Amino acid sequence: MTLKTDLAPSPSLLPALLRRREQFAGQPQRWAFVGTGMMGREHMRCALWLKQVEIAGFYEPHEESAAGAQRLLAAQGLESVQRFSSLEALAKDPTLDAVIIATPNYTHRAVFDVLGPTRKALLLEKPMATCLEDAVAITRQAEARHGAFQLGMQYRFKAQYWAALDALEAFGPVSLINMAEFRPPFLPKVGEWNKFERYSGGTLVEKCCHYFDLMQAFARSLPERIYASGGRAVNFQNFTYHGEAADIDDHAHVLIDYENGVRGQFTLAMFAQELHEELTVAGAQGLLRTRERASFRPGRRSEAALQVETPAHPLFDGTPLAYPDEIEALGHYGATVFAQDAFLQKVRGAPSPAATAREGLWAVVTASLAQRAMALGEPINVTATLKALGLPLDDLKPEWEPR
Repeated sequence: MTLKTDLAPSPSLLPALLRRREQFAGQPQRWAFVGTGMMGREHMRCALWLKQVEIAGFYEPHEESAAGAQRLLAAQGLESVQRFSSLEALAKDPTLDAVIIATPNYTHRAVFDVLGPTRKALLLEKPMATCLEDAVAITRQAEARHGAFQLGMQYRFKAQYWAALDALEAFGPVSLINMAEFRPPFLPKVGEWNKFERYSGGTLVEKCCHYFDLMQAFARSLPERIYASGGRAVNFQNFTYHGEAADIDDHAHVLIDYENGVRGQFTLAMFAQELHEELTVAGAQGLLRTRERASFRPGRRSEAALQVETPAHPLFDGTPLAYPDEIEALGHYGATVFAQDAFLQKVRGAPSPAATAREGLWAVVTASLAQRAMALGEPINVTATLKALGLPLDDLKPEWEPR
């Protein structure tokens, strides 16, 4: 299998995944899945493709989602995969090596409280939690537990962002980061939980924690001051569910001052016809830029590119990037299978480039405080606000290698 373009997203990312796919094919790990809606089934497809996983069971209380998982498995000749009767029964199964948690955001804390005390490796989908108190509790438990733990921040494995992070090593000091996402509205969900802030954590938590994770990775620093402006302009204006009106935001600008002096801006608009993502990183050496255009419509593949506009750089004029069609078709434009490969490495005790509990926590901190700033209409001092909330996090800060 080869890339369709001359430049791989990383010198080693794709070849290493394919090498491990063959190397460990005869040594499958036994995985279970908690939540088999759209995201849970995407994880199932990736696990089957990687050929290193035996799907041993799943827990899903919603009948339609469970039926979707059973159809997917039956198509692979796996009709006898166990559907656990309860989360507790799954947690007690001693034969399971790992569990993928892809339940609605507001359930993450309750699910983790059951599975966290086990020794099973856990991959928890983003966002870690819908509120800061739960995110801190999950982080502390994740760091204290004996099993491996990973956050489902798969966007850092998108072709253009992985290549950009790789190129950043030779870029020099960063001064300014600008990211933007323009996309269609939220998709339908079981119980329409993503239309209500109390269930999703708010749009900036549910949808944008991926981007705040990436921004802090490019800045190699944490937020010091956050301001946000946004609200509801177009989507779900007349939407109700069981008599309750939707209250989810559909656009925002977020400004972030990082502790090391880097300044960031993120823009979101959720009323586009297609998906467009943009990144610009500026520093003394010049600009690093990525772009992506993708579609929610069947049969259209994504298009991404990277440009490193620094003196004499081979990518000064830019280059297109893409994963092979077979990988992109697995979901989230190919990134999810790389996140699972990283999880497999972590379960084996090998180093992993995936998001840590602390990185996932601070993505939620940034998103949640941006949501708060938007509601208050004023800037948020991160340290002072966390202290006022009784959540000082000095002992839970990620560490980055000096650039």
